[in-house]
Amino acid sequence: MSTAAVDAGIAPPAKGKKKLILIAAAALVLLAAIVAALVLLKSRTDVEEGDPAEPPPSAQHEPMTAAQAPTYVPLEAFTINLADREADRYAQIAVVLELDDAAHAEAIKAFMPAVRNNILMLLAHKTAGELMEREGKRRLAQEIRVETGRALGMPATNESVDPAADGGRRAPARKPEPALPVRAVHFATFIIQ
Repeated sequence: MSTAAVDAGIAPPAKGKKKLILIAAAALVLLAAIVAALVLLKSRTDVEEGDPAEPPPSAQHEPMTAAQAPTYVPLEAFTINLADREADRYAQIAVVLELDDAAHAEAIKAFMPAVRNNILMLLAHKTAGELMEREGKRRLAQEIRVETGRALGMPATNESVDPAADGGRRAPARKPEPALPVRAVHFATFIIQ
């Protein structure tokens, strides 16, 4: 025993009490670590999953109003002979034009004979093989957009000749693509026989 403890009249703790105090302190530290880990895990889960009371960010968008909705113009189905040489192939294709502006819908309706003619001429040069593939349908939709614009008097291509480019030789120069009235072309029916 130390002389200071004896002089103060305090008896040193027994060895068993020292062990008990150390075990209790270790248990408290371990318990605090477990609680901190659970709180941290809970906060990470809330961040990853989002708060259930609050919808996810993608669902927080306001619903579209009728004023924001695009205008759709369905065209009568086209029934055409395809350009296949080895066999007589036919296609029946119904198209719906998606427009940004209702004013364009009125213009398309006014020019409908020219719009239908341009699309029929385009379809008549297609083969069944071209139209069967997804890429062929995607390309056809883009060509229908351009042909519809052409029927309304818009340029059919975005290339023009710039004589000053390329050392005075006539080379195609890219202009910004004109805004076409048709935002997208949707196929309502696509049958090839």
